[in-house]
Amino acid sequence: MLLLITAVAGTSNRPRTFRQKEAEHEEEEPEEVSGDESGEESEEETSKKKGTQGVIEIENPNLVKPKTLKARDVDVGKTTELSRREREEIEKQRAHERYMRLQEQGKTEQAKKDLERLALIRQQREDAAKKREEEKAAKEQKKAEARK
Repeated sequence: MLLLITAVAGTSNRPRTFRQKEAEHEEEEPEEVSGDESGEESEEETSKKKGTQGVIEIENPNLVKPKTLKARDVDVGKTTELSRREREEIEKQRAHERYMRLQEQGKTEQAKKDLERLALIRQQREDAAKKREEEKAAKEQKKAEARK
């Protein structure tokens, strides 16, 4: 009955010594091969390719290989070429900075219009302030005459 339970549990009927002999036999095979042949086999095993890569040995021209540079290999003096978008973005930023400088100096059309509007507003405020002062002085004069 004990034997029946072990068979149901899924254990193998092979004796443990058989597994040990198989393991010893597998370990002995690599030792029998000479040093030159074992080196070649290990290289082939590591360079095995998946799928059809092992059958067809074509280099993909579209495959982008990562370009890693070490800090000591970087050439500081070498300038990298920018893409079109990067160049346009830099030109756009420079144009905006140039425009803002001219704007501050009052040399652009928009700045001239703004300065004209500002001068007009200042003039209107000055006129309004003078008018208030005159009205205030007139009221005080009327109060002073009424008291006498």
